[in-house]
Amino acid sequence: MAGIDGLRKVLSIPEPVGTKVAKESSDIIILDDNFASVVKVVRWGRSVYANIQKFIQFQLTVNVAALIINVVAAVSAGDVPLNAVQLLWVNLIMVTLGVLALATEPPTDHLMRRAPVGRRELLVTNIMWRNLLIQVK
Repeated sequence: MAGIDGLRKVLSIPEPVGTKVAKESSDIIILDDNFASVVKVVRWGRSVYANIQKFIQFQLTVNVAALIINVVAAVSAGDVPLNAVQLLWVNLIMVTLGVLALATEPPTDHLMRRAPVGRRELLVTNIMWRNLLIQVK
């Protein structure tokens, strides 16, 4: 009886409580002790985060552009080119296309070279705002 398992049997200690609590409170459980699995989980997590950021930037760009077009047209011509129902259809089509484009993007090794994102970091970064303003113009 060598090691921790042997000591646990001698002292009649059940499975570590910390392990059981950690499994019950975690969102992701990696069932094997392979480091490649950890790398794969981190790569997919970063990919999902990057895709969410891209989708938000895309949606903000489309919505801000539509808003500016309607405001400029209403001020200059007195009539809006797109009414509320038409704007909803444009938004629905853009959401569908954006989700299809970004949901099918596989994770890349480039994501692993990025620094980790903290819990308190903003989802919409200053670079995304800059890109949005450049793309809307």
